[in-house]
Amino acid sequence: MSPSSSLPAAVRRAGDQMAVCLAREIRDGERVFHGVNSPLPMVAVFLARRLHAPRLVLIEVAGSVNPRPRFMPRSTNDPELCHGAAALFSNADAYDLFARGGVDLAFLGGAQIDKGGRVNMSYIGSPASPKVRLPGGGGGAVIMSQAGRTVIWRAAHDRRLFVPRVDFATQTGNLSKVITPLAVLARGAPGLELESVHPGHAADEAAARTGFPLDLSRPVPTTPPPTAAEQAALEEVDPGGVRYAEFRA
Repeated sequence: MSPSSSLPAAVRRAGDQMAVCLAREIRDGERVFHGVNSPLPMVAVFLARRLHAPRLVLIEVAGSVNPRPRFMPRSTNDPELCHGAAALFSNADAYDLFARGGVDLAFLGGAQIDKGGRVNMSYIGSPASPKVRLPGGGGGAVIMSQAGRTVIWRAAHDRRLFVPRVDFATQTGNLSKVITPLAVLARGAPGLELESVHPGHAADEAAARTGFPLDLSRPVPTTPPPTAAEQAALEEVDPGGVRYAEFRA
């Protein structure tokens, strides 16, 4: 029996849909990076490599290039993510690569996101007396501005995440999309708007759970669910259900 078989069906659907949506963002031949604590993007990269992007180059935050792990680890800092790697690198090497425009796509997280695509990873509340101290952006400010495009993922969709204006703009830049268990938001001239809502959800539900206005004057399509081929490949790549680790049962 799979370790994830006891999880609620809603969690399995959300994890599968998000992993597939993230993988679909990757184009063959791209150089792709994901940050720490990123199990969903990690799974998505290996899924994309299996399905449609065999020539992608993974710049792994654990310090390796194109690792060939023997199993999908639960941590994105696991030494297994250096197994079979084409090369190992330091943080300085990674930032140099970003500065030279050498990374096409970066997957990052965020604690607060506003319509303009600003991301907060610093604090919530007053800077003099914050309600919550967040872990900080790390290299996010550099990465988000210098990657060709950035996709943010979160395993929740609510007004604490999507706010009218972030309390502090830790990082801004080439934000392309935000992918949640509810929807895909894409950034255009007016800011973040719904690109699609996942099966079983509706645009007005997404609007009610978003802290800034969304344009509902046009039909919002439904996100294509995982195909049979995508679902089969996902089970092969991640039989242990690492993609569900960020969800609360």
